[in-house]
Amino acid sequence: MSSDRIEFKRLVKDVVESSKGPKHSDTVGLLQKLRGHGVTEDLLKETKAGLAVGKLRSHANAQVAETAKEVVRRWKAEVEGQKSEKKAGSSSPSGGAKKVNPKPIQTSVPGSTSSKSPAPATAGPHTPLSPSLVRTTATDGVKLNDSGDEKRDTCMRLLYDALASDSTAPSDQIAKIARKIEEQVLSLNKNNSGNPYRTKIRSLYLNLKEKSNPGLREAVVSGELSVPRLCTMSVQEMASEERQAESKRIEEQNLFKAKGAEEAGAETDAFKCFRCGLRKTRYTQAQTRSADEPMTTFVTCVNCGNRWKFS
Repeated sequence: MSSDRIEFKRLVKDVVESSKGPKHSDTVGLLQKLRGHGVTEDLLKETKAGLAVGKLRSHANAQVAETAKEVVRRWKAEVEGQKSEKKAGSSSPSGGAKKVNPKPIQTSVPGSTSSKSPAPATAGPHTPLSPSLVRTTATDGVKLNDSGDEKRDTCMRLLYDALASDSTAPSDQIAKIARKIEEQVLSLNKNNSGNPYRTKIRSLYLNLKEKSNPGLREAVVSGELSVPRLCTMSVQEMASEERQAESKRIEEQNLFKAKGAEEAGAETDAFKCFRCGLRKTRYTQAQTRSADEPMTTFVTCVNCGNRWKFS
């Protein structure tokens, strides 16, 4: 492995570790270093950098999230530019033969006064070269209509639109995954495309389409998250890491409120409030985890109302 690849891989690892800590300025600095690093599609796949940085687009810190978006946009533009150059190179004549530009074929109707050139026909599915374009089956020229059931075909197209929206993966790869997801959901519902089937497809579509959860899309498209696992995940499991953390915070807050509504508990000077510094508190205990785990102690400062818990 070249020194550049090793350095790039190290930077990606540092970004992931830094994003979990409190110093967001360090994370932004590392992301800016990644932004200036040249990339290829193979490098991004090998290091899974696209997936790692893509998850940070929904980071709780606005500056980290915005910088991550800039990095992903730059990488998309660079990779698509390389694909475009490769296509142009493969279509150029080999050897020393002189290239002859053929005359355009007249396709206008005789007698027509229009002087506009005809739009080029699309020859099958393709991946748009514009990184800012929101991809759909229509923009990619993908026709998912081979199941023999219009309802199922519509579900496949919805899944494709959700997966492809901000992806740079080839259209045939995304179409293949969309088919697998639909087939898996149908199989889980015993080949019945009734209400449970439609409800699950709708849930998957909404979660995969969610702008604040790019990590889920990229994990599915890259194959890191398998289709069978995706189709059995709950809405909570599909949520972004930030949303899961927020849900946990709210759950703990509600638990505190529930404990506060119970008996106030004994007053003690055994605990010192880290907010006001006084040792005037009340506490209660509850078994919030498994029986072999220690009890959780809920402490409330009588002076300032500060609350905390420990096990």
